[in-house]
Amino acid sequence: MAAGARSKGKEEKHSPGASEPSSAKRLTSARSSLNVAVLCGGPSLERGISLNSARSIADHLSDDDIDITPIYFNQDKVPYQISRAQLYSNTPSDFDFKLQESARQLSPEALRELLGQVDIAFPAIHGQFGEDGELQKLLEDCKCPFVGSPSAACEVAFNKIGVSKLIQSHGFHSIPQLELREDNIHDSEAIQNFFKLHTLTRGIVKPSQGGSSIAVTSVRTPAEAAAAARKIFEQKIDHRAVLEPFCQGTEFTVVILENKSEEPVALVPIEVSMDYGDDQIFDYRRKYLATRQVSYHCPARFGEAVLQEIRSLAAKLFKLLGMRDFARFDGWVLNDGRIYFPDFNPISGMEQNSFLFIQASQLGMSHRDVLRYVLFHSCQRQGVALPETVTPKPEQHRSVAPCPISVIFGGNSAERQVSVMSGTNVWLKLKRSARYRPTPFLLDAQQQAQQQAQQQVWELPYCLALYHTVEEIAELCKDTAAREARVGPIRERIYQELAAPESFFSERHFTPRLLSLNTLAMESKVVFIALHGGIGENGELQKLLDSHGTAYTGSNSVASALCMDKFQTGVTLSHLEAEGIFSALKVLKSPSELQELNLEEIFPQFQSYLGQVNLIVKPLGDGCSAGVAKLCSAADLEHYLKFIQLGAERIPAHTLSDQSGIIEMPPSCPEQLIFEPFIETLRIQAQGAQLSWPKDGPRWVEITVGVRGTQGAMKAMNPSITVASSSVLSLEEKFQGGTGINITPPPESLVSESVRERVRLSIAKVAMKLGISGFARIDAFMNIDSGDIMVIEANTVPGLTPSTVLYHQGLAETPPLYPMQLLESFLDSALS
Repeated sequence: MAAGARSKGKEEKHSPGASEPSSAKRLTSARSSLNVAVLCGGPSLERGISLNSARSIADHLSDDDIDITPIYFNQDKVPYQISRAQLYSNTPSDFDFKLQESARQLSPEALRELLGQVDIAFPAIHGQFGEDGELQKLLEDCKCPFVGSPSAACEVAFNKIGVSKLIQSHGFHSIPQLELREDNIHDSEAIQNFFKLHTLTRGIVKPSQGGSSIAVTSVRTPAEAAAAARKIFEQKIDHRAVLEPFCQGTEFTVVILENKSEEPVALVPIEVSMDYGDDQIFDYRRKYLATRQVSYHCPARFGEAVLQEIRSLAAKLFKLLGMRDFARFDGWVLNDGRIYFPDFNPISGMEQNSFLFIQASQLGMSHRDVLRYVLFHSCQRQGVALPETVTPKPEQHRSVAPCPISVIFGGNSAERQVSVMSGTNVWLKLKRSARYRPTPFLLDAQQQAQQQAQQQVWELPYCLALYHTVEEIAELCKDTAAREARVGPIRERIYQELAAPESFFSERHFTPRLLSLNTLAMESKVVFIALHGGIGENGELQKLLDSHGTAYTGSNSVASALCMDKFQTGVTLSHLEAEGIFSALKVLKSPSELQELNLEEIFPQFQSYLGQVNLIVKPLGDGCSAGVAKLCSAADLEHYLKFIQLGAERIPAHTLSDQSGIIEMPPSCPEQLIFEPFIETLRIQAQGAQLSWPKDGPRWVEITVGVRGTQGAMKAMNPSITVASSSVLSLEEKFQGGTGINITPPPESLVSESVRERVRLSIAKVAMKLGISGFARIDAFMNIDSGDIMVIEANTVPGLTPSTVLYHQGLAETPPLYPMQLLESFLDSALS
């Protein structure tokens, strides 16, 4: 769509770090739709998170009156016009290697032309290039209006040393800092003097220009500080680093929006609560993967005076830095009461459970509401004409009222936090459906009744469904009255300061309703089951729903119970070898039985029987990632059993011989453990635009394949090759957006079309043999030459997190199924 006429914008108020906008105003008459370029990717290590943010923008903004044009910048900052489908990749590595054939590369002239055709750009690139002012300068040079702060403000805010000096010069509190440069890191005297001068027993080293969590390291000695800085330089993250004292106090984060008068309004601050002992910090994993290692409190648990001071200081800093539209500031209330802001993020993260959405939801703003607020405010500020908002009435698109569905997630399994991510994502996506009306329900992990039917479930208001863990949400439900007493006055003050139309506050507040699982089953027409492990996958919930005649997604109780038992799954499939379908040999032992045996003797026996030196161990009946570990020796088995029997939540990284990451463990000691041979797979590497593998390596690769349909008529989608950074896929690689690599479908140069088709037919046979219906995900090893498969397990309630592999596979179908359509198809099967 043509951009329309342009004219020079009015002069803006000047402040340190601010600049006059180089984007010219677009003075056009009202139009029927707004064309928004969403910019994502970039060279930083946060490019995967950038895809999460871009996906949220596309999911919640695209409508009859807003068109989305995704533009992706690769690691070399080369722009490509990509499809909406590519935004659902887990990480850029999923598609970087095929950009030349799957996207349109944009020359500088073509980029300028494309930016001239859109009405406004929405940058969603975090870290370098996206937040340091370089991207903003590019947009200013192209005279393309964009959401967010100007280049000069971004450049100042992103430089941790420079911004610290600036705010200190204006009377804001700062802490001591030492700049470490690549060219003088070998001079340790300055570091030693810094430690001595400030009597440091603990410090923080971080890139001088970077996000708030990448390459941030806790250090105890000058030598550790030098090593941490050296790592930043060696990995080309930055050429400068910062050493500063570790803050003693309470961590918080606050989002700022501009109102119609172009005055900044801070939202409800969130407290970040975690154990900082043993050099722990609020790092990348804790920020983007839901675990009990960190919890959020909104509003932060400070007195009203402190909350108001945080909000006031944040607004003043927003103006001082010359920022626009929205931002997120991270800070500390130090033990001495002073408030310190170390990180200023010009582009707040916008993944589904981000701080932006949690804080906005306290006001009754949905994801769509707050994104539209930011976009429309930015348009009005820059003279970009808004569309005549299209709000279709239900009768225009629906012959009947939408079907109410209950989305249930949570529980007490090891994968309960992933269940929250899945259930929340299903609920949010289906909120855009014209045919279904979803309501979120949390199965409370802490209130387990003697009978499953009496377990307690919470019906959740919007603002509570966005928290990261089962425990957090349940506590908030129980604490509703006290929480409302804290947040109510702040909310009213923010309403007055924003002075925004009621149309931006579409979500009503209500007290969470507590009901039994039995009552939920009786009241629901159809239940979307997003409970991973436990009663969601072992058939018990399915039995309860069947007893009430309530429809539900996924397989029936018999198939669910069978697939949950990994040993019986293998037995059921053991007669398909003639068709090229295999199941690995298995040994079944209880932890108590193993405790009585001599592990130095029994482990070689396992190796001999299973035919491999290295083994895999996992619980008999839990999810697909809890407690799965590679064992290389009897000592590894001994360590593993110790953690199992202690009921530990996780096995720390590097505890076992070949373990690089944390292993999340089941919530209680499993009755049985399965031992299987460790299958050596082809080492596929995705680096930038290159996908490579050794020509003489093993011929097996690990795949995961979604299946959907009705019982006896299941069809397999395109298989995805899963690329593990270590020997076993981690929880992060399976479920954390921006981390795991899934290649969908496998490239023709690696797997021929005939082999891929044979695999699809074999996976469909497996699904039907196991009695699977609705939808599921089957994990297996595939021989890339023959198409033979070795089934690992079948997941009757697979992950449906924002970037799950099932969405990739749905989009690879002919015709493509977008995520909401795919979820609707699962419900269609449940009701058929």
